[in-house]
Amino acid sequence: MTNQPAPAHLVDSRYAFWRLVTSLVIMVMGSSCMFVVSVVLPEVQAEFGVSRSEASLPSTLLWIGFGAGGGLLMGRVSDRWGVWVCLLIGAAGLLIGFIWAAHTTDILVFALVHGIFLGFLGTSATFAPLVADTSLWWNKRRGIAVAVCASGNYLAGAIWPPVTQWGISTIGWRETYIWLGLVSGISMALLAFLMRRRPPLVQVAPLPKNEVAGVPRPFGINITHAQLLMCVAGLACCVAMSMPQVHIVAYCADLGYGPARGAEMLALMLGCGIISRLISGVICDRIGGIRTLLLGSALQGIALFMFLPFDGLVSLYLISALFGLFQGGIVPSYAIIIREYFPAAEAGRRVGSVIMCTMFGMALGGWMSGKIFDLTGSYQMAMINGMVWNLLNLSIAGWLYWRVRQASTTLQKNL
Repeated sequence: MTNQPAPAHLVDSRYAFWRLVTSLVIMVMGSSCMFVVSVVLPEVQAEFGVSRSEASLPSTLLWIGFGAGGGLLMGRVSDRWGVWVCLLIGAAGLLIGFIWAAHTTDILVFALVHGIFLGFLGTSATFAPLVADTSLWWNKRRGIAVAVCASGNYLAGAIWPPVTQWGISTIGWRETYIWLGLVSGISMALLAFLMRRRPPLVQVAPLPKNEVAGVPRPFGINITHAQLLMCVAGLACCVAMSMPQVHIVAYCADLGYGPARGAEMLALMLGCGIISRLISGVICDRIGGIRTLLLGSALQGIALFMFLPFDGLVSLYLISALFGLFQGGIVPSYAIIIREYFPAAEAGRRVGSVIMCTMFGMALGGWMSGKIFDLTGSYQMAMINGMVWNLLNLSIAGWLYWRVRQASTTLQKNL
């Protein structure tokens, strides 16, 4: 059962539906560490006596570890042995990472534990492997299925920050970390055994003139160059995305609203991201991955700009909600694009590579925002920096869309 592909009739089946539900729950548990670091940032900075950029280091290494684990390890493990093996590794990483981090007294050790155990071995086992796996179980409603799976990441962001903030105020951040490790690690390990069946073998239907001598040419260009463009786009969009997600709690504390308000805004942002991902999945099924990416990138740029002139409490709640609604569908669209234009047998490692770059973008953007704050004393330039990176992502998405339109126009003329 673990080595042989499932029968093709299970695609779009009731089993695929229940597998999707299981993936969603696992994603919520496995993503527990991704957003709680932002909540504990003020506590860590005060307790360890470090600068804002140093306090951002655990988040930076977590995102780097998340990306590297998904791109260099988990995608290949999933393609070879199945997604359930990734999930068992991830469960162990979360359990060890949370408990170890709770007992550290040095910021460097604290950061390394986040990068290695919570990032590289922990949460990396969920996002890219589960999204790639889901894309192989659905054809008719692939976009919405992938969106539902990916929304578990944001559902975790809506659930865990307020729970963590309550834990900090009740029992302290260290004890809260221990409980997070026990709950997320054990539940994820148990659910992994429900994911042992391998996906059916599937084939990509390439665009006309999309191959040369049997080698796929996504968007009519070399497959390596196409993959590189996808990776750069993923990096750029998440450098832009990281500033509000990583620093909104600290930003609210600096404005005098308190970290609790910031945790609520983060939860609101990521909760609206769930809605965005589901809507984007429906849109993706209608217009395709590239157009969905282009739309999401343009809307994210608008939301980032709105942080510049408005810093009132009500305004920040509204903008946080809009930011979540605008950008939630960007990252899942990469998985759909790869499923549409790249070999399906390589879905795990190719989706993993792009997700790795998105996580590097989150890491780089989170660190850059903290560093810019240390240099300027405000987050205004950090927001402008994010807008520049978003423009790069928008440019790549626009160029890929133009390439697909050109190929379609050429085909129609030949017919």
